Amino acid sequence: MVLLSKDVTTSIKEVSMLVAKAKNAQEIFASFSQEKIDEIVKKISLYSSKEAEKLAKLANEETGFGNWQDKVIKNKFASEVIYEYIKDIKTVGILSDESATKVIEVAVPVGLVAGLIPSTNPTSTVIYKALIALKAGNAIIFSPHPMALKSIIETVNIITEAAIEAGAPEGIIGCITLPTIEGTNELMKHRDVSLILATGGEAMVKAAYSSGTPAIGVGPGNAPAFIEQSADIKQAVKRIIDSKTFDNGVICASEQSVVVEQISKEEVVQEFINQGAYFLSNKESEELSHFILRDNGTMNPAIVGKSPQAIADLIGLTIPEGIRVLISEQTTVGKWNPYSREKLTPILAFYTEETWEKAFKRCVELLMNEGKGHTFILHSNNEEIIKEFSLKIPVSRMIVNTPGSLGGIGGSANLIPSLTLGCGAIGGSVTSDNVGPLNLINTRRVAYGVRELEDIKG
Repeated sequence: MVLLSKDVTTSIKEVSMLVAKAKNAQEIFASFSQEKIDEIVKKISLYSSKEAEKLAKLANEETGFGNWQDKVIKNKFASEVIYEYIKDIKTVGILSDESATKVIEVAVPVGLVAGLIPSTNPTSTVIYKALIALKAGNAIIFSPHPMALKSIIETVNIITEAAIEAGAPEGIIGCITLPTIEGTNELMKHRDVSLILATGGEAMVKAAYSSGTPAIGVGPGNAPAFIEQSADIKQAVKRIIDSKTFDNGVICASEQSVVVEQISKEEVVQEFINQGAYFLSNKESEELSHFILRDNGTMNPAIVGKSPQAIADLIGLTIPEGIRVLISEQTTVGKWNPYSREKLTPILAFYTEETWEKAFKRCVELLMNEGKGHTFILHSNNEEIIKEFSLKIPVSRMIVNTPGSLGGIGGSANLIPSLTLGCGAIGGSVTSDNVGPLNLINTRRVAYGVRELEDIKG
């Protein structure tokens, strides 16, 4: 769609109006008690949970990514699991009062949050970001991905209705209805926007960090999964396929490559085949590789969140009925090897190494190629090897013996439930956390004097 100059002007004007309303609303909201804010957050959770299926179907229909059944689970995760985790967290007033150190910690909302929403997880990300932003006493304005505009706006309408009914001020939640690059840039650079919460493509995250406004951004994941020889191979393969096929692979923590040792390769390959994997021939891998990346080196949206059958149709490939994932054996890693990059779809690269030490190096190579600081998955029952990986692997979350996508977001592992996964300094992020409400507050520290100059001088 080509946007006319009047569309850009309208988009920028809309941003200015939304920011003005949100600023006024947040000043009122910041005076609310913890109990009142919790009441509002609970109502948003209830309303969004009730509409989880409708929103899932709308997102699937609009974007063509994934499947609506799994999107229901993600919407329920955002509205119920995340709510249950954050509901008792104190985010208003005095957080702690240490008599021993004579330091008091006070929660201070950051103010107005700009929430950038991707097309891959549109409705669940809106729910999640609204919950954590309001829980922390902030206002939030959403900038939707144009491919998911209708489903994002509908989600915003639902949570806004809930918030207002519970007593939140008008304007505390806003959304750009005519998204343009210029409008989003205006939002990110606006002097009254305090923080950007960016989830999505690498270019968008870089723009957030370049805006001059403080930002929490999350770039691409490229999680490798190593099946070490001591693992329960049947269970490891099941977990990897469960993860890679969940919503057709659009969660950024999902596995992108499988690495095995030579000694267990044959067993692992056969287990993948038994559980519904199709290993591409060299010719088929070459043909498909041209569809994974676009000429500019970015992921082709034509494959994102599609079924294996739909992907096979792109190259005229006939695959058996019921195939769940496509696998390509690879020996190289690099920017122009699409199998060694992030693939938000049921395609896996497969690498074989002689030893676990060489497997470790391959996993690091994959992560440094793309996905630095994000997620790594290890299937192993050897505690010494698990410890070795934990000390050296360059990620913010290492998931052990569980599906990467569900473990990374705190579904199948006891991490903070979140749909924004920080990548740490190595990944260009300001945090390595699974982002929650405490990332969206400042802490004011009130410190009483306990020493005089003479005491310090000794």
